[in-house]
Amino acid sequence: MRVESFLMKHKKRKKRVRTRDWTEGHEYSFTHDRAVHRRADTVPDSILDKGFQPTTTDPNATVISHSGQWAFVKMHDGARRTSVIDDKLIEGKASLLAPGDEVRVEGDGADWFLRGIAERRTKLSRLALDQARVSEQLIAVNVDLLVVVASARHPRFKPGLVDRYLIAAYVGGVEPILCLNKMDLVKAEPAEAALYRDIGLPVFATSCETGQGLNALRVALRGQLSVFAGHSGTGKSSLLNAMDPALDIEVQKVSDLNEKGRHTTTASTLYELAEGIRIIDTPGARKLGVWGVSPQELAFYFPEMERLAPDCHFRDCTHTHEPDCAVLRAVETGEIPRLRYDSYLRIRDSL
Repeated sequence: MRVESFLMKHKKRKKRVRTRDWTEGHEYSFTHDRAVHRRADTVPDSILDKGFQPTTTDPNATVISHSGQWAFVKMHDGARRTSVIDDKLIEGKASLLAPGDEVRVEGDGADWFLRGIAERRTKLSRLALDQARVSEQLIAVNVDLLVVVASARHPRFKPGLVDRYLIAAYVGGVEPILCLNKMDLVKAEPAEAALYRDIGLPVFATSCETGQGLNALRVALRGQLSVFAGHSGTGKSSLLNAMDPALDIEVQKVSDLNEKGRHTTTASTLYELAEGIRIIDTPGARKLGVWGVSPQELAFYFPEMERLAPDCHFRDCTHTHEPDCAVLRAVETGEIPRLRYDSYLRIRDSL
């Protein structure tokens, strides 16, 4: 079931949701006990950026990448063009575009201009701080899947960043999956990966060196527009090269000293692979600010906490200090992993 449908329709508690059969002989399913979600009825409206309104209903191209006043697009007839972005679609020094945008491009054969942006189905975005100005930064739009690429080792698996990407996916109506890459460097998955399997998130263990899990990942991505996102150095571009060597995307090694990846990918770019696979590769992130979620809403994006929230004594329980809190009891008994709860607290503080 697609996430946008899940957010809109799945309001009854204890309703089983079954996902695609993405791996050979395995079918992922999970139970998400959803109380009436205060954001559920507003998700479609939140998909559009604040202050942004579609400026065309007749798109004829898709944005592959953009920089400054220029956009590289693929026309619906297959031609690829570089076009000048209309001034009305530029705010300050940045355009309002994102890879995946459906746009209207006009020209006479020599000069091409991007005149309008069509309505967006979904989005992946983050909090941006620019000279103390708080705003939303679009990462990709109109995507079906967010592939959160983490590494089993070097750099180490970082659940906190994964949690932030999952929230960004849910807010923007994008279905998330987790790709645990670099499995050739370890004997077994990091124990933290089990936390995400337990909440029903599909997890793909992969290795670009041995080819482990790549076929299963291809099956998941067929016919989809996906976005690869995650910490720097986890191997997002390497995964693309492994799935299609003809792409030959530049990659660099992770520093042995601090385990920090280098930003080889400097701009989000849409790539087309065989079997109808389209992937937007994004620059690595070391932090991800959550956009569009209030502290009061945050628990709704942690399914194991949301399931227990109706049993709390206080209806507006923050799950941080209140007496007779069902979530705090579950943390003490181990029903909710301490790692996930600590992540909730850190994200809540950041909001």
